[in-house]
Amino acid sequence: MRIEALENALDESSFGGKAAGLARTLQAGLQVPPGLALDVEMVEAMLTSKAAMDLCESIVERLRGRPMAVRSSAVGEDSEEASFAGQHLTCLNVRGAEALIKAIREVRASAGTASALAYRRKLGLDEAPRLGIVVQRMVAAETAGVLFTTNPVTGADERVIEASWGLGEAVVSGIVTPDRWRMLRDGTVVEALAGEKDVEIVPLDNGVEERPVEGERVYELCLGTNDLAKLAALARRCDEYFGAPSDVEWAFEDDELYLLQRRAVTTTA
Repeated sequence: MRIEALENALDESSFGGKAAGLARTLQAGLQVPPGLALDVEMVEAMLTSKAAMDLCESIVERLRGRPMAVRSSAVGEDSEEASFAGQHLTCLNVRGAEALIKAIREVRASAGTASALAYRRKLGLDEAPRLGIVVQRMVAAETAGVLFTTNPVTGADERVIEASWGLGEAVVSGIVTPDRWRMLRDGTVVEALAGEKDVEIVPLDNGVEERPVEGERVYELCLGTNDLAKLAALARRCDEYFGAPSDVEWAFEDDELYLLQRRAVTTTA
């Protein structure tokens, strides 16, 4: 049973695909929120261990009491054949040891839902999931979204960006129609379409909530020229390091761009 600094969680068979992928992005020098990775055995022990609260208190201490994002990291997750995007629960803005142990157990339980198990069967994977967990410093995003370094629909050699106000869950869960950009490899924007961003997901004291977006912000493009330039630079660095098309979740907090997750663009839906 292990808890490792995220940059050391390279063993996909122990820590899962998401943790291993984030470890590689950290080693590439990309700006990823700091965090810890719990291996599969540690996650299973957390379900019943009397020491679970002590372990969670130590995790909170190592992250300096900051709000946390708790994400699944299944073995076989975020590969070129299987992304598991949307299949497993993510808990955001988790504060304190009691909330952390609850989040870990809820994320683990989400691997056993009917939809997650059906997805595993579709891909021919062992139906008994092996789930590690990533606990990262929460990024309180003003804008967030996804970046594809190759067009995932047409295969065209161009970047595709989708973004909205607030946390990126509004985009990945499909509750808004995000703004959308297409750009060339040199960063030249060839298309910019405003979406209908009528809600945003924002942090609370513990957890998050949906709030209405009012006025011009609903249809106002949420990224400026400098933001798009930073995303273009991130796309170039991902291409250089990974050597394959990337599907990236990202967020801006105080004008700083953070990479939250990176996976290969999947070849199987």
